[in-house]
Amino acid sequence: MYGIIGNAPCMQKMFKLVERVAKTHATVLIQGESGTGKELIARAIHQVSPRKDKPLIPVNCGAIPEDLLESELFGHVRGAFTGAAYNRPGRFELANKGTLFLDEIGDMSPKLQVKMLRVLQERIIEPVGSVKSQKVDVRVIAATHKDLEKEVAEGRFREDLFYRLNVFPIVSPPLRERGQDIATLIKHFFERTAKDMGMVPVIINEAVMSAFLQYTWPGNVRELENLSERLCILSDDKVAMEDLPEKLLDGKNRHDGETVTGQIPAVDFKVRPVTEEESRDFNKEVESFENQLILSALDRTNWNKNKAAKLLNLNRTTLVEKIKKKGLERTEKP
Repeated sequence: MYGIIGNAPCMQKMFKLVERVAKTHATVLIQGESGTGKELIARAIHQVSPRKDKPLIPVNCGAIPEDLLESELFGHVRGAFTGAAYNRPGRFELANKGTLFLDEIGDMSPKLQVKMLRVLQERIIEPVGSVKSQKVDVRVIAATHKDLEKEVAEGRFREDLFYRLNVFPIVSPPLRERGQDIATLIKHFFERTAKDMGMVPVIINEAVMSAFLQYTWPGNVRELENLSERLCILSDDKVAMEDLPEKLLDGKNRHDGETVTGQIPAVDFKVRPVTEEESRDFNKEVESFENQLILSALDRTNWNKNKAAKLLNLNRTTLVEKIKKKGLERTEKP
């Protein structure tokens, strides 16, 4: 949905929030760990909003030095400082009638927080070096990997600005809470890499997939994306366990819970470049692969759904619902 891949319950819940708030002009605060796709969420909100035909202007508040960020946001007039040879519009002005995405706003300095509060309250900006105010009509979407409530409590972020930003909060879930999305994401990243680089088919077996499912992904989707691209490049036709980085194998970043052992039926996860002459039904392939994963986990655990759910990093209720929906119930022999 909206270019974001996710079927996990936490993602479906988030999509509903996106649909709700996108139709309004409300300020949105997206909080989540690095690598969870906060900018994708901001773009999704903009793309289905009444402002979709106007600009979406992103600003990374953590990547621009404090003395330059004010000018970047509000613009400056000629002669405002050394090197200001002409008037320059800021991001707020460029985003007029559209959306301004303030990424990593938790890194903004206290001085700029004061000015940002005024802009959100009055919808007025003052370019650096100017004595004239200028009205702007901008929808603000802010994002941060920090816990802003904690930052407020510890005096690093203004409380009044936090409440101005936190009109409609959205949490971007970490990948470790989206176990059922991992296979789909891997397939997506492998297919994209194969298409871009014209690579040969790649196979992932059940043992490799199990390592992916048990890993906690501290770098979230970005880490999965980068690793998928690396493995696609390294592997001639099959991803082997020795191709995986040590951190996926050493157990330090694995989910807690009961370890399930036993024979694992092999599951091939094939990726090949898509040519103009050949099209493939993505949804059917993902559905088929997901069915194989579920059945493999159930066979491996002798249809113990608690153990199978742990192996797949799913809630038991989610697994039961999938089994019923897909018609995978075990048929008892007469």
